[in-house]
Amino acid sequence: MQRDAETYSAQAVVKAIELLEALASEELTATVPNLAKAIKLNRKKMLALLDTLEEKGLVERDEQLGTYQLGLHSYGMAQRILKNANLIRIVHPVMENLAQKHHEVVCFTVLDRDEVFFLDVVGSLQQLKANEMVGRRFPFFTNAAGKVLKSLSSLDLFNRLPGRRKKSLPDPPDLDQLQHELDEIRRKGVAIDVGGFGDGVCTVAVAIRDYAGKVVGALTMLVPSFRLMQERLEQEIIPSMLEGAEQLSGQFGYTRAYA
Repeated sequence: MQRDAETYSAQAVVKAIELLEALASEELTATVPNLAKAIKLNRKKMLALLDTLEEKGLVERDEQLGTYQLGLHSYGMAQRILKNANLIRIVHPVMENLAQKHHEVVCFTVLDRDEVFFLDVVGSLQQLKANEMVGRRFPFFTNAAGKVLKSLSSLDLFNRLPGRRKKSLPDPPDLDQLQHELDEIRRKGVAIDVGGFGDGVCTVAVAIRDYAGKVVGALTMLVPSFRLMQERLEQEIIPSMLEGAEQLSGQFGYTRAYA
């Protein structure tokens, strides 16, 4: 029975995707009969699928014409996908240069609400399992990437964090202490931590900004702690990361304001 339920769920997902693809096409008038014929689904199941997608904002119905079209949420998702793809296209070459120069893993991370989200990774070290990082999320307060991003972002969410946390998330540190740490990171322009992305892993993160000064994301380097001596950190890694972030920020139109 469980196998049958899983098969049915998978088929429903496939039909939902086919329906969205049909709605994105301009080759048919998107009435229920036409859509049902296009994706080979009976009328009853088609109506149920349309109702579900409409509830989620992915589909909208024209009451007068009785036709359907993609909803605003679909366009919003598409815009986010295109935006992230464009960001990766711009950032990836700089990530490759940093990874080749220092023979370490370099990631591109963004802040999604109160979590760090991995968009891209260059370099692969078996002990870090770097390729598995793409698509993963971490609470911002557990790692350098999240802290450098949050230090330059609105702190409203941070102030509400204790009431929004899920039970599965780790406990945040003392809020006053974290605020002080974020202030220091903002002043220095770089965040460093050990263990945030795994035992024995040191993380160095710097923020990328756009023309309006808004944070786009963070360059994040993962280095096994035993390879990161203080001299190498201060004289090699940090200067290179800051230079990479400055180069990318310039590409996004950011100009540093000098006092």
